[in-house]
Amino acid sequence: MDKPDPSSAATSASAPGPSGLTGRLLDRIERVGNRLPDPLTLFVLLAIAVPLISWLVAATGWSVTHPGTGEKIEAVNLLTAGNIQRMFTEAVNNFTGFKPLGVVLVAMIGIGVVERSGLIATCLKLMVRSVPAGLISAALVFAGVMSSLAADVGYVVLTPLGAVLFAGLGRHPLAGLAAAFAGVSGGFSANLLIAVVDPMLAGLTEEAAHLLQADYEVAATCNWWFMIASVFLVTTIGWWVTDRIVEPRLGAWRPQGSDEHIDGMREVSTREKRAAAWALAAFLATMGLVAALAVPENGVLRDEAGTLKPLIKSVVPIMLLGFFVPGLVYGIASGSIRSDRTVARMTADTMNTMGVYIVLAFAAAQFITFFGWSNLGKMLAIGGAELLQHAGFGGMPLILAFIVVAGVINLFIGSASAKWAIMAPVFVPMLMAMGFSPELTQVAYRIGDSVTNIITPLMPYFPIVVAFGQKYDPDLRLGTLIAAMLPYSVAFAIGWVILLSIWMMLGVPLGPQAPLEYDPKRIQPAPAVGMASPIGGTVPQREIDRTRVGS
Repeated sequence: MDKPDPSSAATSASAPGPSGLTGRLLDRIERVGNRLPDPLTLFVLLAIAVPLISWLVAATGWSVTHPGTGEKIEAVNLLTAGNIQRMFTEAVNNFTGFKPLGVVLVAMIGIGVVERSGLIATCLKLMVRSVPAGLISAALVFAGVMSSLAADVGYVVLTPLGAVLFAGLGRHPLAGLAAAFAGVSGGFSANLLIAVVDPMLAGLTEEAAHLLQADYEVAATCNWWFMIASVFLVTTIGWWVTDRIVEPRLGAWRPQGSDEHIDGMREVSTREKRAAAWALAAFLATMGLVAALAVPENGVLRDEAGTLKPLIKSVVPIMLLGFFVPGLVYGIASGSIRSDRTVARMTADTMNTMGVYIVLAFAAAQFITFFGWSNLGKMLAIGGAELLQHAGFGGMPLILAFIVVAGVINLFIGSASAKWAIMAPVFVPMLMAMGFSPELTQVAYRIGDSVTNIITPLMPYFPIVVAFGQKYDPDLRLGTLIAAMLPYSVAFAIGWVILLSIWMMLGVPLGPQAPLEYDPKRIQPAPAVGMASPIGGTVPQREIDRTRVGS
């Protein structure tokens, strides 16, 4: 993925974007956002600001109580001698331990070979000829949604491929990047299958439910039916937003010069088709080998207890092989790879394009680490939860307010599990006491968490999306990207709230044995007290210890 030099940089025509209030609002957001410093400078300034803010907050003596553990949480002053020393001595570890860094760089080794060998170009040409032109955006968003099966792989793989696909079709590559990013990040809580994050969130939900009912069980499949419906919702909305709002606003794409890897959508030669068939066979063989190591009960990629945790932890190197081996086979079969030196040059050239991201990752890693050390993120999350708790809402307005709070907190804490570990002990018991099931509370949280993923620069993978976009627009800034993603965020939020409202009115389970209402009949002792259900009818509820549910 070579970064074009200024003489061959693609330019966009000044075609007018959508008119009216939406167009003017997005234009204003873009102008304001583009006045912000370069992303690198912004992360450096934020890393400097966090210690100063931590000192000010610590000086006020403000503290909060963790709802799950009862621990008193105070702001940690990072300007003490010990913490200043820590910021210097652990700077390298902060950088090398930055989770997205290793994922991105390892994956890009394989992606570099599969791209520069010509396999991606051939696959895209074949895809374009098999998928109707009007459905390309929908297919890209759908692929992004389904990519959550492999955790964060979609950020690294699909966002650059979306840009490449659109550029090859003569469409604006930033629109393709935005569509893929919207599917991967905005659609993180939608999938046709159970993804890695589902058992993680369900475990935290179950622990929080135990504060009210010790034997309550939450299955990893508790949101499955709603997730399946959400796939079609997110795909349809993402498709419409891409074609009707984002791409028209970006204008026509008129690249200057040629791209050595995507030279238009010319016909695929017989040799290329044959090479692609060999690459497919190599991919299937590679995945077959992985299956042989994981499927048997005594498989190498299973632990002593027989679980697939080693396989899950091996997703990134497996992904490397899944790209590298087919790319190598295709290159040999097509003639684009003639020696081992060609492969070495391909991987080296790919790493050369990652320089911008590596520098961004260093600054972002320091900021995110400092923010965690300071406890400011936890305090904001707990403070927001307490604010909503005392707002006096009930029924559906409470669920909507909860979605908003989850979305706002997501702007400051990117990890879905980290936020839920803090919020679940507050909201799960509280909403159980009001008749809402833990499974429904988890769905509402996932909606709020997903819709703001694509507009927060603090999300760990946001810098790499900026870096991918700068390949096509070297002057790309945060304002342009946020303005492009905001319509997805708003549209996903509206669509999901409507879907959840209809779901609740119909009383459809959220997944296998996952009701909308909390049924306190599972608690045997103590007489019940009548209580109005927020969904409909009457739900009996036992007297509970208000201090345990955060009321």
